[in-house]
Amino acid sequence: MHDSGCFVLPNPWDIGTTIYLERLGFKALATTSAGFAFSRGKHDGGVPRDQMLAHIREIVEATALPVNADFLNGFAHNPEEVAANVKLCVDMGVAGLSVEDNSQYPAAPLYEKHLAVERIRAARAAIESSETGVVLTGRCEAWLVHDPTPLRTALERLAAYAEAGADCLYAPGVRDPKTIAAIVKAVAPRPVNVLVGSPGLTVPQLAGLGVRRISVGGALARAAWAGFIRAAREILEQGTFGGFSGATPFAELESLFSAHSA
Repeated sequence: MHDSGCFVLPNPWDIGTTIYLERLGFKALATTSAGFAFSRGKHDGGVPRDQMLAHIREIVEATALPVNADFLNGFAHNPEEVAANVKLCVDMGVAGLSVEDNSQYPAAPLYEKHLAVERIRAARAAIESSETGVVLTGRCEAWLVHDPTPLRTALERLAAYAEAGADCLYAPGVRDPKTIAAIVKAVAPRPVNVLVGSPGLTVPQLAGLGVRRISVGGALARAAWAGFIRAAREILEQGTFGGFSGATPFAELESLFSAHSA
């Protein structure tokens, strides 16, 4: 799917949304660390490794589609532990996974470049040893951590991650078409994933820029939260139930999941 064209990789956050996205006609799915964390009452990054692995397996087992795992920073800092955790993730049956360079340390939010590259190299080695062909995505979080020179940082790191064995490259937070085109050019012929979490960019526009894969992260989950929050606030503040207008009919969901369970 990464070899040519451009495809959308939507991000369900539970079994029900996974089933629906498959039935709708998407060809591949990805987990969302944020969407799942919010469903558990936690902040993004607040779900421990084993709980995340169980969630990833749950999504994989709910669909016949290939699933890419949002595996954060590999739940480890040093390369050896990243490799061990990547092996655990591969064992969940994923078709792909991403490893990011966000250190979670406010004083130095990105891993030092050499360490970041070695972490990708370790993840690549773990995948190679598994002989599964799992797709490795290398993520540079420069925009999300407000790096002072995000484009320069991302271009340097993504090229290095590609050399270290990343099959796909990803810098979430990029919205400017010229910047996206620069990233695509810098890592070519490796495919680039772009995150779309708000209106503006379109699939045809991104395809024209050379983007091969589009994901939405926690945006579908946030859209669902928006409807829930509006309806709940209206009940509390106005005593009315207008927020239920346009709700998916009970019969439609009942039919969908009855058919899936049959």
